[in-house]
Amino acid sequence: MVQMTMQVPNELAKRLQPIRSWLPIILEISLVGCKTLATETASEIIRYLSTNPSPQEVLDYHTSDRAQARLRRLLALNEAGVLGEMEQLELDELQQIEHIMIMLKTQISEQIQRKEQ
Repeated sequence: MVQMTMQVPNELAKRLQPIRSWLPIILEISLVGCKTLATETASEIIRYLSTNPSPQEVLDYHTSDRAQARLRRLLALNEAGVLGEMEQLELDELQQIEHIMIMLKTQISEQIQRKEQ
């Protein structure tokens, strides 16, 4: 892992301090570069992580019912073979976001298990 140092205005530094442990994942989700309605889901997750949740709270986290319903709809359209081009882009972006969250939850779960040993 690479350590990075950057300069930010004092006011921003104060706002970032409480969530510093979540900054790498927030940046990764931000870099997905959503060009579709997937931005709503990405923003939802970023807002959640910005509340500085505990590791257990992150493990228990699920996106909103609306976001989950949208993903189920896209998956159903994909399975039926009637997914449009923009819907395919959205599904791809949502899958990237989901992959990031799975990796985060796996990492947190492993850290918790190591602490319990």
